[in-house]
Amino acid sequence: MTVSTSPSLSTYLAHNWQGGHESLSQEYDYAIEDIDGDIPAGLHGTLFRNGPGLLDVNGTPLKHPFDGDGMICAIRFQQGKAHFRNRFVRTAGYLAEQAAGKILYRGVFGTPKPGGLLANAFDINFKNIANTHVIYWADKLLALWEADQPYRLDPSTLETLGLEDFSGLLKPGDPFSAHPRILPSDDGDRLVNFAIKPGLSSTVKIFEFDRSGEVVHQQQFAIPGFAFIHDFAVTPNYYIFFQNPVTLNPIPFLFGLKGAGECISFQPQNPTKVWLLPRGSGQPQQLATDACFVFHHANAYEAEGQVIVDSVCYDTFPTLESGVDFRNIDFDTVPPSTLWRFRIDPEAATVKKTPLITRPCEFPTLNPAQVGRDYRYVYLGTTDSSVGNAPLQAILKRNLQTDQEQLWSAAPQGFMGEPVFIPKPDATGEDQGWLVALVYDGDRNRSDVVILDAAQVDQGPIARLHLQHHIPYGLHGSFTPTVFNT
Repeated sequence: MTVSTSPSLSTYLAHNWQGGHESLSQEYDYAIEDIDGDIPAGLHGTLFRNGPGLLDVNGTPLKHPFDGDGMICAIRFQQGKAHFRNRFVRTAGYLAEQAAGKILYRGVFGTPKPGGLLANAFDINFKNIANTHVIYWADKLLALWEADQPYRLDPSTLETLGLEDFSGLLKPGDPFSAHPRILPSDDGDRLVNFAIKPGLSSTVKIFEFDRSGEVVHQQQFAIPGFAFIHDFAVTPNYYIFFQNPVTLNPIPFLFGLKGAGECISFQPQNPTKVWLLPRGSGQPQQLATDACFVFHHANAYEAEGQVIVDSVCYDTFPTLESGVDFRNIDFDTVPPSTLWRFRIDPEAATVKKTPLITRPCEFPTLNPAQVGRDYRYVYLGTTDSSVGNAPLQAILKRNLQTDQEQLWSAAPQGFMGEPVFIPKPDATGEDQGWLVALVYDGDRNRSDVVILDAAQVDQGPIARLHLQHHIPYGLHGSFTPTVFNT
């Protein structure tokens, strides 16, 4: 699977993009009053976002942004008005480092402790940074990081309440993925998530929670070899996992030379393994496709005996080269991510792939009612230019049945976060909703909350909410129609 890496047509200034990688140490709580356009009257609820809020600890820069402490943003919409609040997840590690005024823990993606090799060698203790996703389910707001338990927060104040173990389901240190899926069903929606413990043989556990938060189903299976799996997909009859063709050499990590993430090596000579696990019971089925690396899946569904999976793929593992400051990345040297469709035939044990979107893209989203079902529209963060690789600056809407596309770009000074699809209360069509995203404005060193009509993305924002400060580039978020007032 090869994607063109032609030099990009530059639509941004490097120093503008770099500003989104600066820490936001202050916590805010205010009504958003600087607004262009009108917030839709029907937009009612709370958008939660998560991502690394600190890119340094007391002036010592992190080596990779994914090592940053999680910061939750809550944007509350009510009666045509909006309110902003942000707070750091007060994990044990965050509190310890803030009290000490220095880095105390090694970062998974390469941030070392001060003190050189002697301080880092044989230290395998990570802090839970709770920085990847945030969801509200069964009256609980949870900040997620896939290598440890979630942290529970107060949804009104964002106060950290402590680790969540789901009534003893998770033991101290147990992983819980940052990519749950809410599978709609006539007999009640399910929150479906997984946990993976990688090793010479990796163990995958799957959990399903009902709306009350009770665990109503569990499964477990083993994957031979090391498994780096960040996301998965689910349909009414299957869980789908892509096992990326990577290996882990722990020696440089153990001796304090590299972070664990830097010890991952892509193996292009090996296939990407696709695991189909029957939902409910049954043995997993292993299939294979050409080598690629997948962080995120857009959706999966079943049709005519096949399982269709749409995934954002890289030609190789997009690692950060040793000695390179992530703020100075040359995007022309970074593998682009593009959307592909995988048609899995369980009976024939075959996987066929076709490209859907060749423009670099990430953070796919869709109408939540279509999760696990055939769908028409997918939305993604994408580049302003269709040629070469670059930061995400635009939102792309793709009609998967007609191949028609709509694009809105915030270039040259705007840089796009993950769009979140919010259905309209009276929606009857799949694209009747709003897309809400955080956009960093490099000229102003401020961030905006932009609201677009999901049916008319190319018309641009119907409202642009100007925040009083910037928000560092984040990762994932979710919306609940519940409004939390304090």
